[in-house]
Amino acid sequence: MKRYNIALIPGDGIGPEQMRAAVKVIRAVEKATGLKFNLKEVEAGDRCKTKTGTPLPDETIDVIKRSHTCLKAPVGETAAEVIVRLRQMLDLYANVRPAKAYPGIPCARPDIDFVIARENTEGVYKGIELRLSNDATVCLRVITRRASERIAKFAFEMAKSRGGKKRVTAVHKANVMRVTCGLFAKVCRKVAKSYPDVRFDEMYVDAAAMRLIREPEKFDVIVTTNLFGDILSDEAAQLVGGLGVSPSANVGDDLALFEPVHGSAPDIAGKGIANPCSLILASKMMFEWLGRRHNDPRCDKAAGMVERAMIETLNKGIRTPDLGGKSKTMEVGEAIAKVIIGG
Repeated sequence: MKRYNIALIPGDGIGPEQMRAAVKVIRAVEKATGLKFNLKEVEAGDRCKTKTGTPLPDETIDVIKRSHTCLKAPVGETAAEVIVRLRQMLDLYANVRPAKAYPGIPCARPDIDFVIARENTEGVYKGIELRLSNDATVCLRVITRRASERIAKFAFEMAKSRGGKKRVTAVHKANVMRVTCGLFAKVCRKVAKSYPDVRFDEMYVDAAAMRLIREPEKFDVIVTTNLFGDILSDEAAQLVGGLGVSPSANVGDDLALFEPVHGSAPDIAGKGIANPCSLILASKMMFEWLGRRHNDPRCDKAAGMVERAMIETLNKGIRTPDLGGKSKTMEVGEAIAKVIIGG
């Protein structure tokens, strides 16, 4: 029977606590579905840098490359040296950040269900910055036709597979950044012509930020550049209950890495009150990707089980303080695992 090799990065701050809860859920999925996982824990982040001198050791990179996928908890101040580097090194060009309202979680509207497809390898996050003098600095924004085209195609394919509204909204600021955003918008328009069954529209990023608040239920798939996607996805997270229920995927052609949207929250680390749902939902996205990648319906079943078990757990009132409850991190993870195995 096929075993899936999964690299685990526990990270910093609340990361190890979240990872323990997520692993509890993954092991429950094994029992319930017959799937088999080889979980390999590797180091990355602040603690790793203190211990080894580097936040992303070669051994960690090698393990990720040899694995089917990777589940990563948040890291601290070295985040750019870890996740941004992995995105570019492994060409994980699509950052997928869903915003979905779940029962029992305070949210702006109960019918919110959209996803942001963020270009993940270029833009200002290329990190090309120059100091012209003590009083002047420059940051270069790199937008290419190739990267714009493949994230646009990814977004349209996602809109087709999601069903429902079948709408792609390209978000940019081409009225001001006429060259860089101009190219991105032009490419999106061209790709849209190949998808006549998907509705296409455009918004300037400031207008999109406003309309996410005013009418979030109307969005389906938002495709945008790196920085804009990073900012809008945090706004989107707040619409559906906060960063504690906000997962994400970093997807390439051959590999994917899954993680929460949020950071390592050092202020609550070690208190056992961190919400594990963001990482558990990231594992749900991981199972979905494994199912598509390896044509394995058991993985699709696993994804559905994790989501339903989380909903049932939250509806029972088993929630961490950020969602208005009093439960501990592992109590939530254990409760979700118990539902999965039928307990």
